[in-house]
Amino acid sequence: MKVLIVEDELDIAANIWDFLERRGHVVDHAVDGRQGLARAVDEIFDIIILDLGLPRLDGLELCRRLRDAGSGVPVLMLTARDTLEDCLSGFEHGADDYMVKPFAMRELEARIRVLHRNGSPLEDSVLGLGELSYSSKSMLAERAGQSFPLTVSQGRILSLLIRESPNVIRHETLLNAVWGEQGGTSAALHSHVCTLRALIDRPFDKPMLQTVHGIGYRLVDPA
Repeated sequence: MKVLIVEDELDIAANIWDFLERRGHVVDHAVDGRQGLARAVDEIFDIIILDLGLPRLDGLELCRRLRDAGSGVPVLMLTARDTLEDCLSGFEHGADDYMVKPFAMRELEARIRVLHRNGSPLEDSVLGLGELSYSSKSMLAERAGQSFPLTVSQGRILSLLIRESPNVIRHETLLNAVWGEQGGTSAALHSHVCTLRALIDRPFDKPMLQTVHGIGYRLVDPA
């Protein structure tokens, strides 16, 4: 994988760089938020490892601007902020996964491998349900002529919901599909689903994404 580390603490960045490089990955580094955003927009990376407490532009704002620019590159956020609200804020700004410092390097690599695998579709497929469609290649969802880019995790969730519609997909199944056995929480899943609902349902009269309380979610064609 080609990995961009955006981290202002040089010792942490150096440790991650050394570990990942020894594992065969190609690594680059940006020391502040503005530099990180410029690199992320101008170059192609498989994964971005992003600190939150950055100078010049904080990690949340960097991630939001990256998503607003239409980039779907997987983002793993690193932070010392460990509250549930901090975690949910990260996902709301477009992160795909979230780790709290201090962390184990082997777990970090396992997490980014899952994100990379999930972000690399086996085929260029376009899935559809009624007026809703999703392209795994462009990572764009479209409903009734309106299109919107999705993150890797959002695309993974939507793909599974479309494929299995109108069946109910359990929370555990969605968690494993997006994060594998190495990460992901019910709160993270809920945050991603809320973002998806805001994109594919809120602008329209008839909702498609349904919550089955205590069990999971399903997608239906309201036509």
